[in-house]
This record gives sequence, C-alpha cells and structure tokens, in this order.
Amino acid sequence: MKLKYQNIISQMSLEEKCYMFSGKDFWQTRSVERVGIKSIMLSDGPHGVRKQEGTGDQLGLNPSLPATCFPTAATIANSWDTSLGEEIGRMIGEEAASQGVSVILGPGMNIKRNPLCGRNFEYFSEDPYLSGKMAAGYIKGIQENGVAACPKHFAANSQELRRMASDSVVDERTLREIYLTGFEIAVKESKPKSLMSSYNRVNGVYANENEHLLQEILRDEWGFDGFVVSDWGGSNDHVEGVRAGSHLEMATTGGDSDEELIRAVKEGRISEELIDRRLDEFLDVIFSAREAVEKAADSTFDVESHHKIAQKASEESIVLLKNENNILPLKKGTSVALIGDFADTPRYQGAGSSGVNPTKLDSAKAVIGQFDLKVAGYEQGYPRVGSRNIMMRDQAVELAKHVDVVLLYLGLDEISETEGLDRKHMRLPESQTDLLHKIAQVNENIVVVMAAGSPVEMPWLNECKALIHGYLCGQAGAAAMLKAIMGEVNPSGKLSETYPVSYEDTPSAPYFPSKQRNVEYREGLYVGYRYFETVEKPVLFPFGYGLSYTTYEYSDLHIETHEENRENPVTVSFRITNTGKQDGAEVVQIYVGAKEPSVYRPAKELKGFAKVFLKAGESREIVIPLDDKAFRYFNVKTNRFEIDGGEYEIMAGASVADIRLRGIVSIAGTKAPASCDMENLPDYASGEILSVPDREWKELLGHEIPDGEWSGTLEANDALCQMYYARSLLARLAYKILTNMLNRSIKKGKPDLNITFIYNMPFRGIGKMTGGLVSQCMVDGIVKMVNGHFCRGAGQVISGYFKQRKVLKKANTMK
Repeated sequence: MKLKYQNIISQMSLEEKCYMFSGKDFWQTRSVERVGIKSIMLSDGPHGVRKQEGTGDQLGLNPSLPATCFPTAATIANSWDTSLGEEIGRMIGEEAASQGVSVILGPGMNIKRNPLCGRNFEYFSEDPYLSGKMAAGYIKGIQENGVAACPKHFAANSQELRRMASDSVVDERTLREIYLTGFEIAVKESKPKSLMSSYNRVNGVYANENEHLLQEILRDEWGFDGFVVSDWGGSNDHVEGVRAGSHLEMATTGGDSDEELIRAVKEGRISEELIDRRLDEFLDVIFSAREAVEKAADSTFDVESHHKIAQKASEESIVLLKNENNILPLKKGTSVALIGDFADTPRYQGAGSSGVNPTKLDSAKAVIGQFDLKVAGYEQGYPRVGSRNIMMRDQAVELAKHVDVVLLYLGLDEISETEGLDRKHMRLPESQTDLLHKIAQVNENIVVVMAAGSPVEMPWLNECKALIHGYLCGQAGAAAMLKAIMGEVNPSGKLSETYPVSYEDTPSAPYFPSKQRNVEYREGLYVGYRYFETVEKPVLFPFGYGLSYTTYEYSDLHIETHEENRENPVTVSFRITNTGKQDGAEVVQIYVGAKEPSVYRPAKELKGFAKVFLKAGESREIVIPLDDKAFRYFNVKTNRFEIDGGEYEIMAGASVADIRLRGIVSIAGTKAPASCDMENLPDYASGEILSVPDREWKELLGHEIPDGEWSGTLEANDALCQMYYARSLLARLAYKILTNMLNRSIKKGKPDLNITFIYNMPFRGIGKMTGGLVSQCMVDGIVKMVNGHFCRGAGQVISGYFKQRKVLKKANTMK
C-alpha cells in the first residue's frame, strides 16, 4: 500500500514514529520538526471552545479562555434544524482557529439510552437518525475553516458510573441500528477528520482497541479516513490500540506507552509497516488542521455577532410544552413577578469537560427590563442547593399575590447534570416543587420556565398554566426565552427525547446503570419512543412534541417509489399550511413501520424530517426523500444490513404520537435468511422488554451471557471506587476518604470534577493521567498492594519509579 507521506516517514526513526502516537502533554500532539511535523492542539468543544489558559493541569479542568457558550447539543437537537447546527459549528470552528486549536473534541453523539445519564445534556437524542443528521451539520460547520471536528464517544457509552471500567454488553443488531447508525450518518455525510473512542469496553473489548469498531466498521465499511484519538486516559493497551486503528493516545504518559510500542515493534508483536500506515493516516489531518490554525494566526472573532447567533440558536430550540388558555404569549404591560434562583443565576450549560467560559452571560433578571412588562420584583424563592428555605419561599409567595402572572424559573441544578455522575432520580428538587405548590394557592397564572438538559418527572404539571422549556440555552438564552414568552419569537422546538410519566416506565430502567462490571443492554432496539409506541404505553410528552402559537394543517400525501435507487428508494411529499394568525416554523416528521415484519421491529422509526418556516396563511409542498436507512435492518447471519420485503406504513406527523397523514408502500426485500427465530424471542417480538429472562437474552446475544461479577480480587481495569471490596485495610480507608470527598462535593451542589473523575477511574488511569509520573509497571504494583500484597507491590512501585525516571528523561527530549 502506497503511503501519501512516504518521503517524510522514511526519514523518521522508529522512536520518532512511535512517540507520535501519544501526546506531548495534556492537549498537544508531538512534533518532529526536522521533517516538518509540528504539534497541533486539541480542545474540548461540543458547544463552545474550552482552551485552557497556560499549562493544562493533569485533568484538564483549570480555567479556560473566554469563548461563546452556545446552547448544548440536547438543546439544539430540539430545533431539528441541521443548518442551525452547521452555523453553530462554523462559529465554533472560527473561534477554535483564532485560539490556535486545530481539533475540536465534539460533537457528542451518544444515544440517550436512559434519562439518568449525567452527561445527556451533551448528546442530541434518543434517536440515531436525528443524532446523526444534527451531528453532521455541526461537523460540516466546524471543518469549513480547516479545523478538525472530533465526534465522540465511539461507542455504546451511555452512563457515567464506572464509565472507564464498564463493559457494554449489547447484541450486534442493536449496536448497529441504535448505537452506531448516528456515527455512520455523521461519518458518511460530513467526513470528520477525527473521532474519539469511548472509555468503556464493548462486548469485552475496550473501544480504543476494538478492531471490529475501528477498522472493520469505521474505516473499511464507512470509509472514515481521519484519525482516532482515545478519550483522555481511555487507552488500555496502547499496542493493541494502534493495531486496531487508534492513532493518538491522550493525554501524555511521559514516554511509558511510547516505549511499550517501540518494544512491541522490536519484538515482532506489531509490524513497523502497520506503524507507518497508522502514521500516514494521522499525518494527513495534522498537516491540514495545522495549516488552518496558521492561517488564522493573530485573528479574532466578533464577540457580539457570535452572541447574537447563540441567541438565535436558543430561540429556535425553545419547546412550548403546555399553554393552557393560551396564557402565552403575554400581553404587553402584563404585571409579572420574576421568581426562582435560575432567573438570576441561569443554568445555561452542563458541568464537566464541556464547560465553556462565556464571553458574556445574560440572565432573565438582567434583561427583563428590555421587554414591555411591569416587573413587580424578583425573589429567589428557593436555595440553589439543599432543602427548602421557608423564608425565601414565603417572600416569593407574597410577591406572587400581587401580579397578573408569575414567571417561575425551575430546573435541575449543576450536580444533577455533570460529567462523572449519573442522576439518582428524575425529580426536581423538593424546594422547587414546594414553592410551585405554595404559589399556585395564591396565583393560578404560573408560567414555569424550565432549565434542564434531560427529562424530569412532572406530577406538578397541573399547578401551572404554561410550561416553556429552554433546556440548557447557552450564554444568550435568557433574552431568547423572554422573546418567546412575549411572542416576539414563536416557539418551534420539538422534543428530541421522550418524557416518561415516571422513571420506572423507561425501557432501560431495570438494566441501568451497570451491575458490577457489565452494562447489559437487554432492552435491545427499544430505546425511548421505539418502546413506548410499540407497547402503547402513555407518556408525559412524546418524542417530537412541541406546541406553537399558531396551527398547521397537513394534506395531500404522495409516496413515490424508486426501485432501482438504493440511496433514495422512496420520496414522500405532502402539503403543509399555517392555518393560524402568526408566522411560525413546524418540524414535520416521517416515521416508518413494517406491517408484517419477519424480524422484530419497533412500531415506528424516524426516517426523515424537515423544519419548515411559514408565514400566517402560507401553504407549501414539502418533499422528503427517504434514504438507504429507511427500511433496512441488521441481519446477524449475513453480517450486513438487509431489507425485509413487504408493506410499510409511511407516517407524516407533528410528533411520533401525532400522526397526521398515512400511506402504504410496498418494498422489495433482499431475500436474506431470517436473522432470528421470533418464537425464541417473545419479549422482543412484543416489545415487552422490562424483564427479559436470561434464556432470551442469551438467544439475542448469540452466545453465553458474560460474567461481570467482581471476583474479590481487584484488577488494573477495576475502578478506584471498587476499593470498597479491597483486601487491604489501607485501600478501604482510601475508598472511604474518596467517597466522603465525593459526597461533600455533591452536598455543595457544584461537582468537584477532579473527584468525580478519579472516583470512576480504573487503577490503570493512574498511569495514563499523571503525565508519566506513574508507569503501568507501578500501577501493577499498586494493584498488588490493594489486594493485600503490600510488600511485594511496594517493591514493584519503587523499582518502577526509578525505571520511569529514565523514560521521562528520554520523553522530554522527544518534544
């Protein structure tokens, strides 16, 4: 195989080549300037650039340079507007280049398998088609200026608990249809220059060294031609990672992994030819991304115009969930009380590595004076953290007595939505719901303004007249929300995830989070609305739901088939009319359902959508082509996607539960052998998957159920929080100290990200995240100590320390 950069690679020593596959420091790649290879910088950035000031700390969490904080992915997904994602991406790419950042670590693309995942605010949707389309828009925008986008976390990474030590056990069909399809769409449609592997194992093999994922699917099947970077500290076996298709281990291990790779080549465990090929793939992005940054040297970005784009993005993503008696929009001159801590100190992003230092930050309290309202005053109403404060509550109730309408700002606090922690429940804090209940007794005209990056239970919904949701709206969200409340903006957002009535209704609830080492995805394909629609279970708000200040009528459905066109087998067209008195935008959604499938399938699956802007009274024909993913399913016997021939129902609607038009189309199948025996999978055939028995789970997996129980002997890939089971008294003491520190952090309401990271980190991570101060040899010694072999382990740590000092000295000469 001819290498593109053969001339450069042939001039490099084995050491220089191997050292390229691990970071120079926390954020930069290594350089070999004598052959023209310069370092490039990577930076967090799902919804804004987070370039650290000065030297990065070992967890990369110290202060960052100011940048525009756009609404999070969970928010923008509610816009269902891929062009908006592209516009945001363009702004992020411009800011990245101006700050010398060559690779933006985003967008986040994991499926929202369960509403309790602490990082759901960073992800788009429970649906892979919507996730993939939105991500593709972001990636196109980011890369427009030459900066590389890096979609993440590949793959099946849907919980924070022990995220670096867990094994996602998932059947191949579910993996391909639910957890990989979004990545497939993004890779094929937007050509990302890089991609980040996830921390977890997937079916027993770490994602960063999973050849099935990185080579067979990503590169061979989808045609990915960029580089793969490990999540920070997520490399397990560096040699196996490079072999499988990973190109960059981050952060630096101070030469420890690099020397391991060099030894592997010299011992014949991996070929230098493969090293050269991986380096060739890597260099292609290094050169192009570096060039983009050099072109933008000394440039700046327009802070005010980017702030306006952030506000526009928030406006288009607001979801109106309830509007009893059309209380919204408010009339000019309405007297209002502004109540709730979030009105003064907004929740505008989640916590963790995605946290952006905003260039400016609006609050409702600060900007409400710009609107034609009679503001009677502001009361905090509840403490940000902890139990209710009766004095705060009573002052707010007193204010509420004297106004026409109460604008009550509620939502989830920072500790509820953070990297490193999953939520314990789906409820709002009791201090907030108690306040709502008390205010409802003195004023029935309550507009709840919600801020949260994932669903909450709402047994209190009947106590408010309106509920308008901004999700996590970015730095300019406060003004955007008030414009929607006043009718200057017509809400057009639609939910990108289902709101169940209660957490227990969630299909993955019996299996979330992991039980000891294994995360069992027993619910299979039935994630979110795929489950609720199949079993006809009532929900609070369905997928795709959102109200407007106007109304829309759907008519004249036409379905055209193109039997010879595999990329566009069907085109759906229909007319939509704005029948109300206000301009607005409607998100039209196309769902497909097989009438008599030979394999189990959800009742409805999203296969197309469009956001349509219409003036009052305007009518327009909408044409939505269905692509090659519209009718396919993954056949585990043929190991490829097949089409089940027969009749399919095409459904056009305003949400998955509000279907306005229906039609039938006949599709020719690929005549593949049946991929499963439906009689052996009765729960999956019916969709009733809340208690799948072992026998059926084993049948779906196609092999024995992996044993994920802890044996009592801890290993290098077990998490530090598992020291609870350690044989060493010292290790159990360390566990108690770490747990107490975590609990104190939670009690304060603002997560200590260093603690949450360390708590879920495996022992291996000590060697991967200390910049070379601790080698993997020393980690093995620590594990021996934890397991009760103190003297033997301590001896290995001490001898390893002196060996690693020599490695560090060499690494520092390699730049």
